[in-house]
Amino acid sequence: MKYSTLKFKETLVMDFLVEDRFKFRRHLLFLIFFFFLLYSARFWHWYSGIQQYYVLLFVYSILITMVYINIYILVPRFFFKARYITYLILLVLLGFAGLNMISYGFRFFFEDFRVQNIRKAGEKGSVYEGILMCVPIILTTTTVKLLQKWINDTKRIAELNNLTLQMELNELRNQINPHFLFNMLNNVKALTRTDPEKASAVIVKLSEFLRYQLYENGEEKTLLVSEIDFLSNFLNLEKIRRENFSFDITAETESRTLKSTFIPPNLFTTFVENAVKHSVDISDKVCYVKIEISVQDKILHFICTNSINQSLTVSNANYSGLGLANIKRRLELLYGNTFSLEINSGEKEYTVNLKIPV
Repeated sequence: MKYSTLKFKETLVMDFLVEDRFKFRRHLLFLIFFFFLLYSARFWHWYSGIQQYYVLLFVYSILITMVYINIYILVPRFFFKARYITYLILLVLLGFAGLNMISYGFRFFFEDFRVQNIRKAGEKGSVYEGILMCVPIILTTTTVKLLQKWINDTKRIAELNNLTLQMELNELRNQINPHFLFNMLNNVKALTRTDPEKASAVIVKLSEFLRYQLYENGEEKTLLVSEIDFLSNFLNLEKIRRENFSFDITAETESRTLKSTFIPPNLFTTFVENAVKHSVDISDKVCYVKIEISVQDKILHFICTNSINQSLTVSNANYSGLGLANIKRRLELLYGNTFSLEINSGEKEYTVNLKIPV
C-alpha cells in the first residue's frame, strides 16, 4: 500500500513537470516562487518609498526574461543539439547583459532614491547578490528542462518498445494459428480417403476451433476455462481420428478460480499439439496424453505428458520446430524471467512443465 502511494506521488510529480495540461500551473508556480525568492533579498530595501517596489519589479522582469530566454532559446537550440561551448558562451553573455541592464537601471533610474548611508556598500553588494541569485536560477531551470526531455524520451522509448513487443507477439501468434490449422487439415485430408464419416465429424469440430480463433484469439487475454475447453475439443477430435488414443485433463483448481483466471490465448496449444503428434504409435498400441492444470499462490502450473513410441528414438531435438520455438519466444516476451519451462524426455514419456504468473 505504501509502495503504491509512493509510486502514485512520483508519477504525479513527473506528470506535473512534463504534461502540457499542467503547463500554466507549472509556470505560475515558478513565477510565484521566483518572486518570493527576490522578495527575500536585501537589494530593494536600499531604496526609499514606493521606489522599493519599482526596483523589485524591474529586477524581477529582467531576471525572468533571462530565465525564459535560456529555457526556450538557448537550451533547445544549442544545449540539446550538443553545441555545449556555444551554449556556455551565450549563457555567459546573457548573464553579463542582464546584470549590466540591472546595473544601468540602478544608476540612471533609481540612484536618486537610494538611502544615502548604504549607497557605496550597496553598489558592490548588489552585484554579488545579483550573480549569486542569477546563477542558481539559470542552472535550476536548465536542469528542469533536461529532466523534462529525459522523461519525454523515456516515455517515447517505452512506447516504442511496447509497440515492438505487441507487433512481435501478434506475428508469433499469427504463425502459431496457421501451423495448427495446417496439421488439422492434413488430418482431415487423410480421413476423407479412409473414413469419410470421421472426416465429417472432424470438420464439425474444426468449425468450433475456427469460432474460437475468431472470437477468443483476437483478445489479449482469455479465460482459463475457455482454453481448457479448447484443448478438450482438440483432444476429442484426435480421439475420433485414432481409436487407440486416450486423454485426460485434470484441473486441480476450484471452479471459481478457473472462471476468473485469464491467460493469453493459445498458450498451451503448441505443447498439446506436439504431444498428440509424437504420441502416435503405428503398432496400434494404446497411446495417451495427460494434462494437469492448477493454480497455486497466483502461479499457474501446466503439465503435459504424452506416451512415446518405443520403436522410435525420441530426443528434445525431435520436438523442436516452428511452433515450439515461437511459443518459447512468446513466453519470453509475455513474462520475461518470471516463467519456468522444463521439457523432459524419458524412456516411456515426454513431459512439459510450465509455470507462469497469473
